[in-house]
Amino acid sequence: MDVHIVLVEPEIPPNTGNVARLCAAARATLHLVEPLGFKLDDAQFKRAGLDYWQHLDWHRWPNWPAFQNQLAAGARLWLIESKGPRHYAEVCYQPGDYLVFGRETAGLPAEIIALYPEAWLRIPMFEARVRSLNLSNCVALVLYEALRQQGFVGEI
Repeated sequence: MDVHIVLVEPEIPPNTGNVARLCAAARATLHLVEPLGFKLDDAQFKRAGLDYWQHLDWHRWPNWPAFQNQLAAGARLWLIESKGPRHYAEVCYQPGDYLVFGRETAGLPAEIIALYPEAWLRIPMFEARVRSLNLSNCVALVLYEALRQQGFVGEI
């Protein structure tokens, strides 16, 4: 499948490791946009990704402009948070789409959302006192919806 997962300034090593494992299993490309809240040799980060790093296509970018500058013309980005105006399952995902997620504690920077306001999506939460969902759970929800829409039906 040709889907890209972008983590902008992730902070928690096990979350990023879990996302890496998810991307390896789904054959999605992972993009990590710095600054990271941990070192890539962090034991929790490596443990969460298990021994799947060799099966993962991933890239590390020093900042958002560096990531953005490598995008092909016409690349489609979807910014996923809890407050976007559209539900994540209301859009039609296409091969090559980039699913962009922000920091665990603060979400995506307002400057990035301002660049792509029409691509700002939400994962609904029904309890107002709950601030957020786990990052790796959010990535799994949206990634597998995108794969479902693209005809992913099971094992290859």
